Amino acid sequence: MNLTLSVKEDVIKRARRVAEARGTSVNQLVREYLQSLGGLSEPEQEIAELRRLSDEGKGRSAGWRFDRDEIHARS
Repeated sequence: MNLTLSVKEDVIKRARRVAEARGTSVNQLVREYLQSLGGLSEPEQEIAELRRLSDEGKGRSAGWRFDRDEIHARS
C-alpha cells in the first residue's frame, strides 16, 4: 500500500542522514517503524540489525572494561 505523508523539510533532511548512516532509505526506516508499531517486526530481522550494527561499530576497547566503581560513579 502506498502512503502519503506531510513532513517538515528539516525532519526529512535529518531522516535522510540517519538512513544514509544506516545504509538504508527513509522509506525503509518508515516501513520498519510502522511495522514495530504494529508488532510485525520479525525477531530474525531484529537480530540481523543488531549484528549489522555490531559489525559496523568502530569501538575498540582492546580488552579494557569498566570496573564497578566507574560504572556507578556520579559526575
